[in-house]
Amino acid sequence: MRRTNLLRTGIVLLVVLAAAGIAQSQKSPKFPVTAIQIQFVRAADVTLPPEFQVALYEYMVDEVKKTGKFQRVYRDGEEGAEGEKDLVMLRSLVTGFSEGSARARQVTTVAGATKIKVRVQVSTRDDRMIIDRDVDGNVRFFGENLRATYNFAKGVAKLIKQNF
Repeated sequence: MRRTNLLRTGIVLLVVLAAAGIAQSQKSPKFPVTAIQIQFVRAADVTLPPEFQVALYEYMVDEVKKTGKFQRVYRDGEEGAEGEKDLVMLRSLVTGFSEGSARARQVTTVAGATKIKVRVQVSTRDDRMIIDRDVDGNVRFFGENLRATYNFAKGVAKLIKQNF
């Protein structure tokens, strides 16, 4: 009887390990690159205040660096990027923007939200698309309006961690 229990335990363990192996093999593929160049944020048909545009870019550069996924992170126009053999480019296009009010958020929880919607694309030099997704940044309850740009950058960092 003890031998039967050991056998059952062994079979259950094998099934669990096999399922874990299958789940691990189904994760999204990782792209082995060592450098990324982050292009300055552009706005589509959206009126975006300059302070938001700069904050989006600066927070994005900082958060991508913090991921530790790349040996080198180049800014838009920075020298040295053209010499990288496995460089990827990160482009971002603001497709939606609604500036809220920090005062309205403090008074009520249903008004005053700041929302930013950005199309984020990461591609190789030969324009092979690796990532093409919308990333949102918003402030709904407490915080200044520019906090939405930080929340957007955190979303980009999460996207980078998942794919690289």
